[in-house]
Amino acid sequence: MFQQVMLRDEHVRPLAEGVIRTLEGVGVLCQNQEMLDALGAAGAEVDEAAQQVRFPRGMVERFLEDLRGEFGGKQAGAQNPLRPSGLPGIGGQVAQLYEDFETGEQRSSNSRDLITLIKFGDALHGDRGVGHALAITDVPPMVEPLESAMLLAEYAHNPGATFAWHVDQIPWLIEMGEVLGRENWFSWGAICFAHPLRFDRDTAAKFAARVRWGQPIGLTAMPVAGVTTPVTVEGFVVVASAEVLATWIAGRALDPAIGLYGNMWPGTVDMRSGAVSYSSPDSMFYGCACCEFMRRWTGFVMHMGGSEYCDARQPGLYAGVEKALKAMTISGFTGQPLGAGGGMVDEGKILSPIQLLIDREFAAAMNHLTGGFDPTPERIGLDTILEVGIGLGTNYMETAHTLTHLRDSVWLPELMERAGWTFGQEQQVIKRMRERIRELLASYEKPTGREEQLAEMRKVVERARGELV
Repeated sequence: MFQQVMLRDEHVRPLAEGVIRTLEGVGVLCQNQEMLDALGAAGAEVDEAAQQVRFPRGMVERFLEDLRGEFGGKQAGAQNPLRPSGLPGIGGQVAQLYEDFETGEQRSSNSRDLITLIKFGDALHGDRGVGHALAITDVPPMVEPLESAMLLAEYAHNPGATFAWHVDQIPWLIEMGEVLGRENWFSWGAICFAHPLRFDRDTAAKFAARVRWGQPIGLTAMPVAGVTTPVTVEGFVVVASAEVLATWIAGRALDPAIGLYGNMWPGTVDMRSGAVSYSSPDSMFYGCACCEFMRRWTGFVMHMGGSEYCDARQPGLYAGVEKALKAMTISGFTGQPLGAGGGMVDEGKILSPIQLLIDREFAAAMNHLTGGFDPTPERIGLDTILEVGIGLGTNYMETAHTLTHLRDSVWLPELMERAGWTFGQEQQVIKRMRERIRELLASYEKPTGREEQLAEMRKVVERARGELV
């Protein structure tokens, strides 16, 4: 897609100088001895007592030179946005709240709600698997991934891995996976260090473990202008870029060959209410500018976070349109592929089955922008063109060519309408989505034959509960 340029060449140097001076003068708080030792050995200035690391200018400049030589802005797929996105499903959201599709109640997620979502996802897309969609709150936090894994193993035909947010949970999940016959049955999830510039203890421990496993590392950054960075876009770019670069330097200090990634989820704050938005126009501007700066300065193509986070607090067509606008904005200003929402509302806090079905419809709609061309005689339909002519005696609606190619050419939503929005139409869409969810849940059949495995996995959870809680 069209990629708008935000920065001029003369803008890069002062922003780069700001990043270097921030890393040199402030550095990062690092609450992990392994990382402190590795950074010190790599040339950083380490204050052990304060757990603070500063990066000398020469160290940063050498790292940048190596980075540019390695990437040069030429990562595979960086400029190939016209790829269809897969339809979203249940798995990987890990929302804190659940919206009951029958009552509209928004509540803290619990085991019963996760079971409902697993059944829903299994009936909707069972072949591709069902994953960790809610962070359930009716169990102790340290065993939450293990208890969620138990529910997935019991109710999903193809159970996906759960998100291990603490490094101490990983061995237990691996053991549970071995019982189930699945190797390394856990998900690393995102690396989200605290802002600004703080490598906090638990996340740093998982970061170091991830490097030891040889997994690519990077920062899933969620800086908020005016809260964790300066309120100006220039200050935002400097602090946010410094955090990303410090994460890469730390990863390469631990393992010089480790792969790198980076994601930017920019936020801005409403000074009246204190609410943070990750989809407002100004937040999109800040994030796109940061990604462009990093690409120009380092050669690395860092992606913007997708369309999942939206301001809408209730499911509906408005939330779907808001997510689609965000996806199009990101693609238009960064060149990255179109994304699709996965059923969340209220900035990723709430997961709604109704919104998931709506987001699937919008994803299918946006995929029409990625349609390829196949100019065969059959698809061009020249005989039909000559037959219809100027259209006085017949028209294309009456031709066999239209009948044959209608369904593979035109967007035909399953549950939504192509008509413009009205309040009544919105209510009808929600009603159809609700009915579809009921149908899917009614068609669900629980997997069988895992009773012995489930019993062994439960023993693992109980042992873990004794050590982790």
